[in-house]
Amino acid sequence: MSPRTLLLATALALAPALPALAGDIEVQDPYARASTMMSKSGAAFMVLVNTGAEEDRLVSAASDVAERVELHTHEADANGVMRMVEVEEGFAIPAGGSHALKRGADHVMFLGLTRPLAQGDSVTVTLTFEKAGEMVVEIPVDMTRDAMGRPVDAPMQGGDMGPGGPMRPGN
Repeated sequence: MSPRTLLLATALALAPALPALAGDIEVQDPYARASTMMSKSGAAFMVLVNTGAEEDRLVSAASDVAERVELHTHEADANGVMRMVEVEEGFAIPAGGSHALKRGADHVMFLGLTRPLAQGDSVTVTLTFEKAGEMVVEIPVDMTRDAMGRPVDAPMQGGDMGPGGPMRPGN
């Protein structure tokens, strides 16, 4: 392999690790998943960081991986049963703050997948912000993350202690 080819390969391998930027918004640690290879829906998760002096808002998302892409959250109904609902007004990202899109909470929802989401693939998603405008993000498909969104082999943090010890997948 030539030095130029090696340099290009290294740069491409590191690209998904770099945060995406638009205006004052940065996307950190994005990943996508579906519950199974045969699922007709999937979701994307990430942390939206606003380094600006004004609040911004994620107002929509689009991708060719699905027939529809919506911003969703989980809400409890009158019986306390959790269900996913669309959040038409989008998600506010406070000035100098962040907003996490995570499992069991706010997320980008892919409805009517046009292809399976397989481990190691990536999904191109266009996020549209009220002030920062459009941002195209390459989101890796990572089916190995635990319910907290951590890679399965990630070390436990001090706050991960439950009554019976560290919280691990399956606990």
